[in-house]
Amino acid sequence: MVAFLGMVAVGSHALPNAFGAKQGSYEDLLELFRQFRNFQRPEIQTTVPDYSATTMAEQFVELREFQRRLADIDIDGWLIHEQVDYHLVRAEMNGMEFQHRVLAPWSLDPGFYNDVLPRLGRAQDFPLNESRADELQVRLRAVAEIIEQAKVNLNDFSRIAADLGTLAVLSLGDTRESYEQIVADLAEHHPDLVGDGLEALAVIDDYIAWIENNKRRMTARAGVGKENYSWLMKNVYLFPYTWDEVRMIVELEDNRVRTFQRLEENRNRNVPPIEPVQSQAEYKASVSEAIEHLMGFLVKERIFTVDDYLTPDGYFGSWHGFDNPWPEKHDYFFNFSHREPLMEETHEMVGHHFDGLRSRNDQREIRGGRRPYKIGTARGEGLAFALEELLMHAGYLDGRNPHGREITYEQSAFRTVRALSDIYMHSGDWSYEDAYQFCIENAPHGELLDGSHHLWFELDTTLRGVGHHMLMVVGKVQFMKLMRNRANQLGDDFVLEEFMDDVLNTGSIPWSLIRWEMTGLDDEIKQLTVQ
Repeated sequence: MVAFLGMVAVGSHALPNAFGAKQGSYEDLLELFRQFRNFQRPEIQTTVPDYSATTMAEQFVELREFQRRLADIDIDGWLIHEQVDYHLVRAEMNGMEFQHRVLAPWSLDPGFYNDVLPRLGRAQDFPLNESRADELQVRLRAVAEIIEQAKVNLNDFSRIAADLGTLAVLSLGDTRESYEQIVADLAEHHPDLVGDGLEALAVIDDYIAWIENNKRRMTARAGVGKENYSWLMKNVYLFPYTWDEVRMIVELEDNRVRTFQRLEENRNRNVPPIEPVQSQAEYKASVSEAIEHLMGFLVKERIFTVDDYLTPDGYFGSWHGFDNPWPEKHDYFFNFSHREPLMEETHEMVGHHFDGLRSRNDQREIRGGRRPYKIGTARGEGLAFALEELLMHAGYLDGRNPHGREITYEQSAFRTVRALSDIYMHSGDWSYEDAYQFCIENAPHGELLDGSHHLWFELDTTLRGVGHHMLMVVGKVQFMKLMRNRANQLGDDFVLEEFMDDVLNTGSIPWSLIRWEMTGLDDEIKQLTVQ
């Protein structure tokens, strides 16, 4: 059955309709997209989604019908930007196919159900009004329902990887801490709900014990394998590369950034080191200065048009933890940002925060908003990662302590070793433990990663979210390829600000589609649509 489904998978440019001529308009695509987005919303039984085998099987059959209808739309003669939207819808349907046909997390990943728990336990500022208190009580009581469903659906331990069980237990530990905080808030503001909070905690503890007790029976190998990885890249991420090709790209990028790091260290060997900040007040001041410097640099150097709504408002302090006690041991990335915060603020603010603001202002039905199934990750993470280094070459570290240039490459190297871990875990060459040890031995200041919450979280992200860190590194390379192509086309008429505005206006979509739309070069899209 699986082999048959793989044979009929829609993974290419609009396939012909065996029962008649293809037809359809862009408006037909929009209507199909609306229906598909509604279809993707999980069926809710009481307060939790239904992930039973029967429901998932029915969903997969319906997905195949959506793919057939999409394949029946004839896009010959459409404008390129309309064809790009078609391929975005195709990638989204293929992403859902990969979830069903390969990942099936509802039956193969114990951590899948942990992803639901934070949503059930979410609560904003206490005290709650009566309506919100009632809603929280319903959600707390639903914890038992989702965990009971997990135990039923995770029934074939021979197909479950022990590494996923290990990561699920670690993630559940974080979830448990958040529920403990909820119970503490309830004790202060809503004591009548404390019992519901404690019961939810007991259910989480029981699920952790259940995973631990069954982990020895989880005998599958983690990772999707090279063939599935390559299919995902071509049909969902719209990458014109195979597993072997992205491995080579990432290894070359890893070699480059580590070499540049060592050259910068030699260049700056007689320069006094950057002293890290020593308190939250100092850290807050350094971040504030970095953001002010960054905003001024973007405008002065005309990197891209800084629209009025692109501001640090709502960003400053949103993740920095300025109000937390100064810890004895800092997260790994703070080793960098406590010395020079500019690169991290570039990644998080100029990359992700501004992308989020653009997304909210983008009213295009298909193009706007965020992409599911990591379809936009190479663009979002790749550009955010690229800007850390490329703005350095554009001059944003000029006049600052030159050791900051080393930090740029140190941060880059931590991303490349995570990307290599991603690639080799999914090929089956490395286990989670192998990848963990590789990062400690190969990341700059890797000793700080030993026992690190940050490292296992990142490996969880890329083992369960297939390709996440590879997308970041290869996405950066794809951006530079696009810049080279467009600069070559325009010659002396190339203007950085205009180029960047064009890139940003296309939306958070795969680089292959951005390149096709901006340059007219169709070599990559032809690779992606060949049958």
